[in-house]
Amino acid sequence: MEILAHLASVQASTVLAVGIMIGLAALGAGLGLAIMSGKFLESAARQPELIPVLQVRMFITAGLIDAAFIITVAVALLLAFANPLASALLAEAAKLAG
Repeated sequence: MEILAHLASVQASTVLAVGIMIGLAALGAGLGLAIMSGKFLESAARQPELIPVLQVRMFITAGLIDAAFIITVAVALLLAFANPLASALLAEAAKLAG
């Protein structure tokens, strides 16, 4: 029964960590895109002849910001569905029991 309590503790901590990871990554990506878009509009209003160059750079940077968010979501999903911490705990419990 002690193993089940430890497993429940690991799962609860994992759920909390996944929520924090996705929430902070979404917040960071949203703020980053908002600030970058605002600066792009300021630059475009100041120098309209540079819009094509700035637009390409803005889309490349937006892709990098979104890539960081998507990588964070992938790691969070890995922890949520294929939790290596729970697997290690169950393997250790099997060694002790067997």
